[in-house]
Amino acid sequence: MASYKNIFKITNNDTLPIQGSLLISEPFSRDAYFQRSVVLLVEHTIHGSMGFIVNKKTDLTVNSFFDEFELCPKMPIYLGGPVSANHLFFIHSLGEQILPDSLRINESLYFDGNFEALKRYITSGHSIEGKVKFFLGYSGWSEGQLAREIKHNSWAVSRTMATDILTAEGEEYWKNSVKLLGKDFLAWTKYPKDPYLN
Repeated sequence: MASYKNIFKITNNDTLPIQGSLLISEPFSRDAYFQRSVVLLVEHTIHGSMGFIVNKKTDLTVNSFFDEFELCPKMPIYLGGPVSANHLFFIHSLGEQILPDSLRINESLYFDGNFEALKRYITSGHSIEGKVKFFLGYSGWSEGQLAREIKHNSWAVSRTMATDILTAEGEEYWKNSVKLLGKDFLAWTKYPKDPYLN
């Protein structure tokens, strides 16, 4: 019987990850967290990497955890990854002037910051739609781990976002991200999640 690895050949695109890069999961990943996922790297050093899955929205909202947000518009929570899964994180485009202690990811995105300042910003009536994205947990890699996973074709690396990362969600965002990798990757969008079920 022919191997599915030969029929559906997966190769990475030889792009090196940097802070702000996107990791696009290979189409056959069956990992509960990373299947058809796009991960934003918020930190990438020789010592390890940290990122958030940006396209998997949960049924939870930030409003349900903080009384002061009860009357605010619903703020969805995304599944960031398997590490510290009970901890709330966020990325945003508000900058350091509005949220002190923010860490810059790239020219337009920031990671975390002073949460009390964010609460004051929201309860003062400012809309954060398309400006802030919340996550439970994060995705982490120890020294050398991400490089090994990329070498074994678990991820393709992109430095181009399909749309604004703060509004991205669902498998469609994964497909659009794959398309931006180029024509050599278009077949990924047509592969079944589990070829053995076809």
